[in-house]
Amino acid sequence: MSLIELKDLSVHYGPIVAVKKLNASFKEGAITCILGANGAGKSSTLKCLAGLVPPNGGQILFDGKDVTRSAAHDMVGRGLTLVPEGRRLFPGLTVYENLRLGAYTGRSRQDMAEDLERVYSYFPRVHERRSQLAGSLSGGEQQMVAIGRALMSRPRVLLLDEPSLGLAPKIIVDVAKIVRSINSTGITVIIVEQNARLALRLSSYGYVLETGRLVYEGASETLLNDDRIKNAYLGKSASIG
Repeated sequence: MSLIELKDLSVHYGPIVAVKKLNASFKEGAITCILGANGAGKSSTLKCLAGLVPPNGGQILFDGKDVTRSAAHDMVGRGLTLVPEGRRLFPGLTVYENLRLGAYTGRSRQDMAEDLERVYSYFPRVHERRSQLAGSLSGGEQQMVAIGRALMSRPRVLLLDEPSLGLAPKIIVDVAKIVRSINSTGITVIIVEQNARLALRLSSYGYVLETGRLVYEGASETLLNDDRIKNAYLGKSASIG
């Protein structure tokens, strides 16, 4: 069953059309990827879903309800959380303080402690670094904190915007395995990636955008073996098996 549906979604930045009449659906409990080159409209789609960028047309349905004009904090309250490109941590705060900010919607002390333990179980290194300033961490460690911060809101849907960007191949593999583990708990994942091979190996279904338009879609395995996708998007990348 589709948890999220996009119907003729359009996003503009002034005269620039970032997304044009996109139709897509995302199954509950699945990992779905959105692929494309720079400027294809991938991140704009996620930002619109997260309530950070208003659509210029179309409709967003979440769990059957129209959330097209919902603000970002409302979307978090509904269970949809974005891990933004570039991590966007607060470098002058500790790792622990950054994680706490993910639970700003309000939780009991016991719930927050349970959520922290869950995050630390996914990311032992984050637990080790919990008292360090976030700005002192490596790129891979910062990405782990960013995902952990999102998990603190207990999301139903996790939006990942370029999670492999700037990371070493071994760290990319580690992050990919953690994404699979998170998804195995029932959390729906929508991942935007330029690393198309990685994204398709992680996901069960994919959408490919070019200059804001949907040009291909299908089962990830089918896209991996499609010569058009191979020639345009699939270069060498880290293998996650």
